[in-house]
Amino acid sequence: MTTPPRRATIAEWLAIPEEQRAELIDGRIVYQGMPGPSHGRVQTQVSGALALRFDRRRGDDERPGGWLSSEVDMEIGGIGCRPDLLGWRREHHPRLPSPDGRGLVVDVPDWICEVLSPSTAAMDTGRKREAYHRAGVAWYWLADPERRSLTVLHRADEGYVIVGVFAPGERARAAPFDAVEVDLDDLFVTDDDPG
Repeated sequence: MTTPPRRATIAEWLAIPEEQRAELIDGRIVYQGMPGPSHGRVQTQVSGALALRFDRRRGDDERPGGWLSSEVDMEIGGIGCRPDLLGWRREHHPRLPSPDGRGLVVDVPDWICEVLSPSTAAMDTGRKREAYHRAGVAWYWLADPERRSLTVLHRADEGYVIVGVFAPGERARAAPFDAVEVDLDDLFVTDDDPG
């Protein structure tokens, strides 16, 4: 009879230097490669497309207000993670969530966006997706620089359901940011695209 491997703890994960880009997924320390320029650019473009109308105090229906952030150390859904982008709606969180005494945010965001890369895609679409669902994250976006697509998923009891897949040439009004129109040409522009 074999003994199951020992599960790593949150304290062990937190002891790893940030530059090593580790997460704690299902009791295992998972190291991820450094993101490349394409990953970082898509992350910046998604954030920029949403920030002017969403990351602010509450306005009118066109500017619902809320909090956007990136790469926050979190403990949600039984994992220790650092999502690429995340957001809380002001009606659920009147103030920007703060880290606890360990340096972790535990307030479940309304939205998470992961930018897929060869080193993270399997985890982002597998175990992290399951953990975000367990935690109660209502909206999960997957931005894929390689396929130049944005997949929008909504939480249902049985798991996440795809509610939209968008590609360059399309404009997305995707929950929870229906008030914001995102031009996919801007998210995934490359040097080969006409200027």
